[in-house]
Amino acid sequence: MKKALLFLIAAAACLGQDQDEANQTKFYRFDFVFKENEGGKLSGQRNYTATGNRFSAIQLRSGEKIPVANLKSGESTYLDVGTNIDCRILQEKPEELQLYVAADTSTADSRVPPIVSQTKWSSNLLVPLKKPVIIFTSDGTGRKIQTQLELTVTPLQ
Repeated sequence: MKKALLFLIAAAACLGQDQDEANQTKFYRFDFVFKENEGGKLSGQRNYTATGNRFSAIQLRSGEKIPVANLKSGESTYLDVGTNIDCRILQEKPEELQLYVAADTSTADSRVPPIVSQTKWSSNLLVPLKKPVIIFTSDGTGRKIQTQLELTVTPLQ
């Protein structure tokens, strides 16, 4: 009987602790900025913002379908171009977050047929809070454009 009573008391204490953690869930704003630099100068920028916590995964999708005409058949095929960002908090620390981030971006030029440029990244990262940090950088293969992804994480509570 004493063992059962001790078990119930311990279980109630654990339940109370879980409820306290749930009530103290921190939310964060994630500001992603894709930057394109050409010749050392900013030539384009796209901003994406999402809110999340350690219990949710962030998925951002933004894009367009671009028609590409087949000159022989006269029919069109559509290309998906745009930006995809997936982000998940792995661990919360006092002044930083450990994150998993996967991102890709693609663009098509106005040529016929268009040339599609695409960049993909993914990694586990340690990101400081309240400071903009460039988390990924890559150089273009055909053009002298550098693509960067900057992230600022801000606690909301």
